[in-house]
Amino acid sequence: MFGVGAAAPTSTATSAITAASTTAHARLHSINATSSSHSLSSALIGCGRVQFCSLRLNCGGPIKAMADTNTKTDTISVPNSASHPSASGNKQALISLSDKKDLAFLGKGLQELGYTIVSTGGTASTLESAGVSVTKVEQLTSFPEMLDGRVKTLHPSIHGGILARRDQKHHMDDLNKHGIATFDVVVVNLYPFYNKVTSTGGIEFEDGIENIDIGGPAMIRAAAKNNKDVLVVVDPQDYPLLLEFLKGGGDDQSFRRRLAWKAFQHVASYDSAVAEWLWKQTSGISTSSADDDKFPPSLTVPLERVSSLRYGENPHQKAAFYVDKRLAEVNAGGIATAIQHHGKSMSYNNYLDADAAWNCVSEFKNPTCVVVKHTNPCGVASRDDILEAYRLAVKADPVSAFGGIVAFNVEIDEALAKEIREFRSPTDGETRMFYEIVVAPKYTEKGLEILQKKSKSLRILEAQKNEKGKLSLRQVGGGWLAQDSDDLTPQDIQFNVVSEKAPQESELRDAEFAWLCVKHVKSNAIVIAKNNCMLGMGSGQPNRVESLRIALKKAGDEVKGAALASDAFFPFAWKDAVEIACENGVSVIAEPGGSIRDADAIDCCNKYGVSLLFTNVDVPF
Repeated sequence: MFGVGAAAPTSTATSAITAASTTAHARLHSINATSSSHSLSSALIGCGRVQFCSLRLNCGGPIKAMADTNTKTDTISVPNSASHPSASGNKQALISLSDKKDLAFLGKGLQELGYTIVSTGGTASTLESAGVSVTKVEQLTSFPEMLDGRVKTLHPSIHGGILARRDQKHHMDDLNKHGIATFDVVVVNLYPFYNKVTSTGGIEFEDGIENIDIGGPAMIRAAAKNNKDVLVVVDPQDYPLLLEFLKGGGDDQSFRRRLAWKAFQHVASYDSAVAEWLWKQTSGISTSSADDDKFPPSLTVPLERVSSLRYGENPHQKAAFYVDKRLAEVNAGGIATAIQHHGKSMSYNNYLDADAAWNCVSEFKNPTCVVVKHTNPCGVASRDDILEAYRLAVKADPVSAFGGIVAFNVEIDEALAKEIREFRSPTDGETRMFYEIVVAPKYTEKGLEILQKKSKSLRILEAQKNEKGKLSLRQVGGGWLAQDSDDLTPQDIQFNVVSEKAPQESELRDAEFAWLCVKHVKSNAIVIAKNNCMLGMGSGQPNRVESLRIALKKAGDEVKGAALASDAFFPFAWKDAVEIACENGVSVIAEPGGSIRDADAIDCCNKYGVSLLFTNVDVPF
């Protein structure tokens, strides 16, 4: 039961270890070929600081999650190096795992190298079943596990052996005095708290508490702190690299420090999930206000780097893509977790545009197509016939639509895929429309096959609709702004008639459609729409009049009888935006109201017989 030294490995085990070492060498060659592989793979944002943590996903096959695109596995390059000898002259490895993936491979590899393996509970049983000799923790501590396993490794015989500095004589004297041997390797991963609390149906509070690991983080932190003398491993993918390192000669502290960095960030990410979950458990039972419940006094956001991008917003900027790993984002939808079925890797601007298109099209209940260029919707149309909706959305601004992103809130079948592939630009009737990205909630097998033949570079994304009630974060220099996600729809607000003329039912529907569109246009934003179709929009101008003129130009003669929506109130009316809109034939205007000159806007609309609706809601700038 208590094994010191190593049993001779079987030929199968030796072959497996040799193959893993070969794989490790191949990975190291790839890693050392580029400096980007040494970049930090994820970040924890919060408490006035930015911390980095190590997380990753691996690509597999032609169909891959967005989080897998261009993933560069963050492994640690292994130079020729060797471990420090234990105080007793015997090399010891401590292994305590919740995730026992590749445990037998690790145990046999360490045993082959002459390590005495010390282990706990289920980990020890698994190793013994694989033919690996194990010393159980209680044999070192002379103390049994207690409190249902809550206390088993929290003992000087364990932590003394991890934390003792080999270059400090008094440390080693203390160990010898108490008969404690040093540990050279510590391999630990933690209770699956994240998976437990995000499982379908949730988890009871007491069960959640019992899945908070205590001894594991303590051992990881101790080993990482003493990384000069102890190698700490938290990721099964690093087992081959660990064994390769131990086989080498010499010493390299950078390898040890990378492992230590990875270990601390593993614990930091774990702790952030625990803190997030516990804060949620306090909701409704604390004395704080409801707003305080939404915005905790300290917030940590674990970010997982899943790809290095070719460049950022501009070619001279380096960039990477991270996925938000907060518990609140599990199965909550969004572009970050979309599946990419086809096409070139996503760029920085691709993510921004795809996000804008998907957020906009997901707002509509009826079959809808949205075309986006530079994060602004340049075409939106809703129809029972999605083919017609697509054609109308492109027609709204075919010049901008070319090279844009096209998004649908319905499944793309064979007929729609053929239309996307073959549709000619309304500008000349000949040029086949080109898009950077197509995004939809799902695809039929035939529809996907047809789209894949449109272009090798066309990115085809399958995304889930964003859940409501998310926390929206935005960075400013030196800080972050947090707010509720903007989930308001026309059904959530009142379109109050303040003019003498009340809108007809069809005009009110047009105003609601225009309002939902303008919500996604950058301020100053104006949208002109009719019959569930955007006719023109103006965005990003320093004044509202210029945005209106752009929208009117795009709408052309179709502006007669159309609805106009503005993302903010009109500061002036006469000889300004309100009167210009009325003179051009707009039949109804929807705006938040709230200007000191609201009376002028009302009088102006009354003069021209135009309905004016106040929503009392400013949509985001």
